[in-house]
Amino acid sequence: MTVTVPSYPSTAATGIAPDRFKQAFRRYPAGVVVVTADAGHGPVGFTATSLASLSLDPPLVSFGIGTTTSSWPHIERADTAVVNFLGAEQRALATTFATSGIDRFAAPTGWRRLPQGEPVLDGVAGWLRLEIERTVPAGDHRIVIARVVDSWLDDGRSPLLFHNGTYHTL
Repeated sequence: MTVTVPSYPSTAATGIAPDRFKQAFRRYPAGVVVVTADAGHGPVGFTATSLASLSLDPPLVSFGIGTTTSSWPHIERADTAVVNFLGAEQRALATTFATSGIDRFAAPTGWRRLPQGEPVLDGVAGWLRLEIERTVPAGDHRIVIARVVDSWLDDGRSPLLFHNGTYHTL
């Protein structure tokens, strides 16, 4: 019996167009978080759907951030950060932290500082306090790898999700 092995190009593909890439990932639902930090120049934060758990022991997570974003220079210098899990009713908060050129921490955004100084948002479904361990270059983004050192969760809350360009709930 003869087995035919499919032939694949020996050179790597150059990739797909950015619009097609975005279109593909718009179809992949993701949880919505706001990452906040303060590297000594005031609080910064941004909406993210790239949060991933990496390791149980030690407890590690990752998230991506674009190097052209206003938050990147602050995250690059920060030693710690907070992942704020958004509840189903917090679409406006997600939109605020996804909007460029505004003071995201101005009213009506409610927030406070944790005892160690990190900004945390009021009314969220939970949060993780992180110690940033490293950043990894990844194209026009950086992958931030961080150790979870503290957490708080509001049991019973439904999460906010992002799919096909809009926010959804379960």
